[in-house]
Amino acid sequence: MTTKQRRPQTWHIPLIRVVLSGRGLPRVFSSAGNRSRRTLRLLFASEYRISKIALSFVLLTACFCSAQVSLAGSDAGVPHIKNAKLETVASSGALRQQIEGFASRQNGTAWIGYMVPAVESHRTICCSEGGWQDRGCCGMCHLESEHNNYSGSRDDCDDAEQKNVAVLYRVEDKKIDNVRLFSENCAIDAGGLPVSVITGVDSRQSVAYLSTFVTSDDTHLGRRAIDSIAEHEDAAADAALDRFVTADHSEKIREHAAFWLGVARGQHGYATLKRLIESDPDDHFRDKLTFPLSQSRVAEAQDELIHVAKQDSSSRVRGQALFWLAQKAGKKVAGVITDAIENDPDTDVKKKAVFALSQLPDHEGVPKLIEVARNNRNPVVRKQAVFWLGQSNDPRALDFITSVLEH
Repeated sequence: MTTKQRRPQTWHIPLIRVVLSGRGLPRVFSSAGNRSRRTLRLLFASEYRISKIALSFVLLTACFCSAQVSLAGSDAGVPHIKNAKLETVASSGALRQQIEGFASRQNGTAWIGYMVPAVESHRTICCSEGGWQDRGCCGMCHLESEHNNYSGSRDDCDDAEQKNVAVLYRVEDKKIDNVRLFSENCAIDAGGLPVSVITGVDSRQSVAYLSTFVTSDDTHLGRRAIDSIAEHEDAAADAALDRFVTADHSEKIREHAAFWLGVARGQHGYATLKRLIESDPDDHFRDKLTFPLSQSRVAEAQDELIHVAKQDSSSRVRGQALFWLAQKAGKKVAGVITDAIENDPDTDVKKKAVFALSQLPDHEGVPKLIEVARNNRNPVVRKQAVFWLGQSNDPRALDFITSVLEH
């Protein structure tokens, strides 16, 4: 994965080019409403059409206007926070020291956070107030209420591919007790609390700090830290998740990290899952890997799942692979499931394969279930097929069951 290094927010020419390209332009939140990205791009473009002499003057005098330049730089990486005692500060030194220093100065609840480049994805980490909003993806996110926060996907959202993600830490009793994550297009209500936003944070420092909350035990804070790490674009996130799936951590932590390797980490995540499912000594953990493997968008992931369903030494793992394969349509998948019914040596795996047929989308498995119920030599398997036909509510299944009862 290519790692994009985010430069410090300065007034150099490269920053001007980035602003003009429209990448990372913030939405302007005010009582008058949001200003469109197109308007902002045109505004910057028109302002760029100045003479070389005028541009030289702007650059020369910028050093005398550092406060204004700092504000302009931070706008590209500041979450859309309202109703807050808000301060914006530049990243300086070690991120951990900067956050913990802020926490030590608080006398009550407060939040501190930043934005970093997000892994390529069309997921929107959003907030709902009764459902998706008619325009855009996000409702108002309330920092102190997690009941309306969820992740979803839509292709018709404004800026469906999110370039940045906001990571916010909750401070209580001078310690971090929660981490929350928001897509860059979300409006966030802080409920009048103090919020400190750090600009120019290095993604690698962010991953390293979040990793400190992931211990050998399964904790809420550790899980939220893993969620946040997984959304970082930087390759440091891959390395961190690889550490969390080792046997040094609890099974729950390993499973949680494995989930994100499949869902968010592309080719690297697939390679790690493949290695684990083929070599980890713990069959119980390996059967949990079938789900994230089924969620990977890497083309080879389905073939690996088929290989596991056919060849894995554990009947438990083969059965789970069949179950998750059943969630995918297609003749190839149906053929693998049918093959397991006919040829797997374990009756429990055969039963799981029958169930998998019943789970194929759009009742694709009904004809095969009828065939199994009629012709399979194993009476346990035939009985299982009849049972799942009865649960299908498919007219073809009802006709078959009626004909069996009549004869």
